[in-house]
Amino acid sequence: MSKFAIVFITIVVILLLCVGKYVSVKNTLVQKNEAVKSTWSQVDVVLQRRADLIPNLVETVKGITKQEQAVFGEIAQARSQLLSANAPADKIAANQRLDGALGRLLAIAENYPQLRSSENFLRLQDELAGTENRISVERKRYNDTLQDYNTYVQQFPASLFAASAGFKPNTAYFQATEASREVPKVNFNSPEPQPAPVR
Repeated sequence: MSKFAIVFITIVVILLLCVGKYVSVKNTLVQKNEAVKSTWSQVDVVLQRRADLIPNLVETVKGITKQEQAVFGEIAQARSQLLSANAPADKIAANQRLDGALGRLLAIAENYPQLRSSENFLRLQDELAGTENRISVERKRYNDTLQDYNTYVQQFPASLFAASAGFKPNTAYFQATEASREVPKVNFNSPEPQPAPVR
């Protein structure tokens, strides 16, 4: 066999190996990218469930705490942004604003004894707590899946093929909100606020 034939066969074998590796990497990238989309859709479902609970919760609180209009406005705006957002990064940002506004609403509710004893409010609060737990679980699952995808995209040899196949790292992680980092302030000396009269 001539040297030319050996070189030719070697080049063909190397090309076949490269094409095979490219196909393998691309298939894995597609699989991991679809896993990210699937876990994101689960997050989206529980975020939608919470968004659906909020109007009833707000209306229940509004009936007793009519003077808290600023918080109601914040919640309405944050909910609207969440429902109109399409990209995961936009939904995550809107969700963080909604987390803060809901936290303020629930803190206000603590100041109204008749609200804390309202059966409707307690039921909605329980449903919201259950939904928050689901959001937490799905958020963790989404972040783990996204991390797996990002690690694969950036590791050798996938990093050689990822960009040319149209895949790049995705930075749309859920992170702790500023509101969740704040330490609640408790003052046992301040008198309990008087609720607004119900009309």
